[in-house]
Amino acid sequence: MLPEEKPQNSKPPFLRNSGGDDKPGKRGPRFNLYWLYAVVIVILLGFQYFSSGTDALVTDKKTFLEEMYKPGDVEAITEIRNKLLIRIFIKPASLQKEYYTSKFKKGFAVPNQKGPHFEFKITDWKSWNEELRDYQVANNLPSLNSRVDEEAEWVGPIMQTLLTIGMLVLFFVLMMRKMGGGAGGGGGAGGIFNIGKSKAQLFDKDVKVNITFADVAGLDEAKVEVMEIVDFLKQPKKYTALGGKIPKGALLVGPPGTGKTLLAKAMAGEAKVPFFSLSGSDFVEMFVGVGASRVRDLFKQAREKAPCIIFIDEIDAIGRARGRNAIMSNDERENTLNQLLVEMDGFGGDTGIIILAATNRPDVLDSALLRPGRFDRQISIDRPDVTGREQIFKVHLKPIKVSTTLDIHKLAEQTPGFAGADIANVCNEAALIAARKGKDAVDMSDFQDAIDRVIGGLEKKNKLISPEEKEIIAYHEAGHAICGWYLEHAYPLLKVTIVPRGTAALGYAQYTPKEQYLYNTDQLMDQICMTLGGRAAEEIFFGKISTGASNDLQQITKTAYGMVTVYGMNEKVGNVSYYDPNSDQTFTKPYSEETGKIIDEEVRGIIDDAYKRTLKLLTEKKGDVAKLAKALLDKEVLFQSDVEELIGKRPFEVKGHVHIIDEVPAPHTAAEVADNASAAQPGTETATAILPEA
Repeated sequence: MLPEEKPQNSKPPFLRNSGGDDKPGKRGPRFNLYWLYAVVIVILLGFQYFSSGTDALVTDKKTFLEEMYKPGDVEAITEIRNKLLIRIFIKPASLQKEYYTSKFKKGFAVPNQKGPHFEFKITDWKSWNEELRDYQVANNLPSLNSRVDEEAEWVGPIMQTLLTIGMLVLFFVLMMRKMGGGAGGGGGAGGIFNIGKSKAQLFDKDVKVNITFADVAGLDEAKVEVMEIVDFLKQPKKYTALGGKIPKGALLVGPPGTGKTLLAKAMAGEAKVPFFSLSGSDFVEMFVGVGASRVRDLFKQAREKAPCIIFIDEIDAIGRARGRNAIMSNDERENTLNQLLVEMDGFGGDTGIIILAATNRPDVLDSALLRPGRFDRQISIDRPDVTGREQIFKVHLKPIKVSTTLDIHKLAEQTPGFAGADIANVCNEAALIAARKGKDAVDMSDFQDAIDRVIGGLEKKNKLISPEEKEIIAYHEAGHAICGWYLEHAYPLLKVTIVPRGTAALGYAQYTPKEQYLYNTDQLMDQICMTLGGRAAEEIFFGKISTGASNDLQQITKTAYGMVTVYGMNEKVGNVSYYDPNSDQTFTKPYSEETGKIIDEEVRGIIDDAYKRTLKLLTEKKGDVAKLAKALLDKEVLFQSDVEELIGKRPFEVKGHVHIIDEVPAPHTAAEVADNASAAQPGTETATAILPEA
């Protein structure tokens, strides 16, 4: 310790300030509430031993009558009516007897010479008086000198009051800790009065993130955009020299699990500037005005650390459009959004602060939030294509001990529509399955089981299915597979199985969707026919249909309505689209009743034509359907190679990908097609519907 330094704890605890510094320039001394707790506890413990009673020894009624009253040693008694207590006064001459001196010695008390010397409790006064009178008459004893008295109750109420105060103080302190993040005594930096402070987590030179852009795969275009923002902050003169301005913010938009938050973490790991990270729900609190206060505090901290980056995950929690629905409006959330809009691009602009946000619901965000000057860039992060999935598999397979025969490219082809989170889940499931089987390395079969587990659900080996139902399921799935095999625009078959999976799936056929973005009428019609293959096979082979095609009917109905009302693929309705992505809150249809009737008729006509075509195809290929169904009943699972051995190679070659260089809006990708892969009933296929969630 240097000579000029003073000991940190030189003052008593109750005179120290919160920082442990006694310099006069800082905050003055404050009282530490821990001393108040100690005083309350001492008082409560003291009252436990403090009593308004006398030094009288406790005895009982029988001892009093036999050992004191009968020998004539009692001088008088006092009846304390409100306490049902008898106090006994012994004659001074009798106190010298050995009986009483031994009693006092055992009781560790020397009573007052005047008394009372003993006391005992009774049950009620009536029975006591009767018993005392009977004892006097039976033993021919003189009457006792008796006096009636009462004692005021004051210890009990005081104790009750002090206990109540102590409980209130304890409750208040606990509430202060809860609301203030655990500040001791309620006077620290995290007290209840600091509830309006920002909850953002700061990553800088002291707290670093170990994730870099090398850990992000399959998002090459998005990485370029984000890396450019990082470069803006590192080398601002490189861009401002030409008159450019650093963008105010960037919005990461994409489906769940595609890597938006992961990209932000990598940005925090790569950027050499302070990085504030928080969620949109961190602004929400039960108190009015807290959200706006936290926004102000967040940007105040950011200005002190500028240049820096603020990342708000799930910004739709506070960024929803204002005034769209009066019933669902929320003044507190709108006030928070207003404050955020002002801070991002208000009257006093900030420099060196870049806002990065992520959402999977850009359609609900307020238009003022999306305008240039606030979020200058919207970076779209879609589900990866086959090349991106292969890169993501390589990243997630690094910590896993895999077999040398594992084909990563084949895994990427078998997982169309999978996002990065789905692929990570598949890799983890495959490792767990291999460990369960006692293998030394994870091989292709483990990944096949993991993909089935993710797509179809848990395998139900103990599910009891009658032979009749199993036969129906086999022909149902064989009908799907044969339609997909002989229809030109159907997806290539990957696997067909009748093993029950999930909650209600009794079997499913898995296909490999093509990586394409545009679909014509012939392709959609082939998809509808393939989906109807299960029901058509049931009708051909059993003469009746079952409930197993419920999921198939949902998909084809959705596809057919999309062809008529969204894509203008019907001659009678014409080139009209009734799909409005902003009409989710409306309860009226954008067409008349007459037009709705025409739409229903045309949709029914499309489905009927497709069903007739499917019946004709399966009738011609009835022998192939029977072969496939019998093989399914025998093996339960058939792969593409097994189907080729049974009925020969598919007559149509798989065409390569076509690169479309045309600025056509393509809101429905192959990934969204794969989203409709479902295993709800027998006959569920991977990827048949291509329509928006209208």
